[in-house]
Amino acid sequence: MNARILIAEDDRSIREGLRATLESEGCTVTTAGNGAQALALWPQAKYDLVILDVMMPKVSGYDVCREIRAHDARVPVLFLTAKGEEIDKVVGLRLGADDYVTKPFGVHELLARVESLLRRARAGGALPMGKPAGPPRFRLGAAEIDRHQFTATVAGRTSPLTARELELAEMFAAHPGEVLPRESLLAAVWGTGYFGTTRTLDQHVAQLRKKTEADPEKPTALVTVHGVGYRHEAGS
Repeated sequence: MNARILIAEDDRSIREGLRATLESEGCTVTTAGNGAQALALWPQAKYDLVILDVMMPKVSGYDVCREIRAHDARVPVLFLTAKGEEIDKVVGLRLGADDYVTKPFGVHELLARVESLLRRARAGGALPMGKPAGPPRFRLGAAEIDRHQFTATVAGRTSPLTARELELAEMFAAHPGEVLPRESLLAAVWGTGYFGTTRTLDQHVAQLRKKTEADPEKPTALVTVHGVGYRHEAGS
């Protein structure tokens, strides 16, 4: 895979197992035993992917992700969690994580998710200065999306977008008025090898609405088509 990856995991056996697996695939791996170490290592190199255990003492994976997203909206972040409750996954996605794997996980599943995240990130970073294709700005309902700054502005409020949210916004803007099935959106944005459920997509759309709708509780631009997917009402 030829990628530089930062792993923060307080369980030594899991941490070293991940290192060995990813290094066998050609990755350069840096490891941290806790969140504080991860934050100290983060500025020292340009990483292609960050893997974070959620439940680390003192500085959690949530805290590390929040700090990373304050400075970098694009680097893929993958959460490792031993919890199965949906609320934990929602919190992670709200903080800007791109995906999560629930422990215990299989090696093949983990590698598939890592490869998918790297592939999507590299597809968006193949242009000069790593800027996405298309004009610098476009409209999504009442919001103005800035591709270069990874921001959404609506009603005078500007919010940062994660790379995944920007990709979703681009998909919706490119297909005004069309009903986009959940499975099609997952395949286009997460990749055909994605193992997760459509609930992940729904959570990302909910976050995108908060950043692009004047009233996220009553969305007018990103409309749910029950049992199918979503539709972008361009005139909203």
